Amino acid sequence: MKSLFDSEAFTEILERLTNLEEGMEPQWGKMSVGQMVWHCQVPLKVGIENKVSRKKPNPLIRLLFKNSMYSDKPWRKNLPTSPLAKARDTKEFTAELPVLHELVKEFHAVKDRKEWNPHPIFGELTAEQWGQMQYKHLDHHLTQFGV
Repeated sequence: MKSLFDSEAFTEILERLTNLEEGMEPQWGKMSVGQMVWHCQVPLKVGIENKVSRKKPNPLIRLLFKNSMYSDKPWRKNLPTSPLAKARDTKEFTAELPVLHELVKEFHAVKDRKEWNPHPIFGELTAEQWGQMQYKHLDHHLTQFGV
């Protein structure tokens, strides 16, 4: 399975980001391209910041989604979104895209980190799982917009 920590997958994601354009319509879902770009920043920030979460992971969510995070099988369309990552207002695509681009680079740069705090939703993850999850999330949304 691809990981954002792998050089080839990292380069692929950066190239796909350059194919996004303002005004693109999603193939499914309700987010605009600006909202999607903002939404994709949230999990990258969680991984980069590596903060200790005060919130305990929900075992039901973990059970339902964790295994699907680490398989080559694509995610279902229209999966529920964490309230923290839900874009409720308009997001300016041209302002958000460079931020996402830099966050992808920053996340890739922490690939050699030795200690990872538990994910606030999915709990304990290995570095390999963090990289796979981030790739799969970005791939899902870039596919949503046809890139």
